[in-house]
Amino acid sequence: MEPSEYFILILFITLGIFSIIAAILNLDWYFQTNGAMTFVKWLGRKGARIFYVLLGLGLIACGVTGLVFWK
Repeated sequence: MEPSEYFILILFITLGIFSIIAAILNLDWYFQTNGAMTFVKWLGRKGARIFYVLLGLGLIACGVTGLVFWK
């Protein structure tokens, strides 16, 4: 695997962790961005937080799966 592929997979994991932390801590600046406001409008603040936790778990799962199984 190329170093750039490792970088992308580690970036997935890092962004997943960040997304989970932002959702758990309910960071105002994170949920007031244009992208997050879309989900806040659709799902409400609590729903958006749940969405971002699930998104973070998905990113972590993709990153870990890539690191473990990619050859």
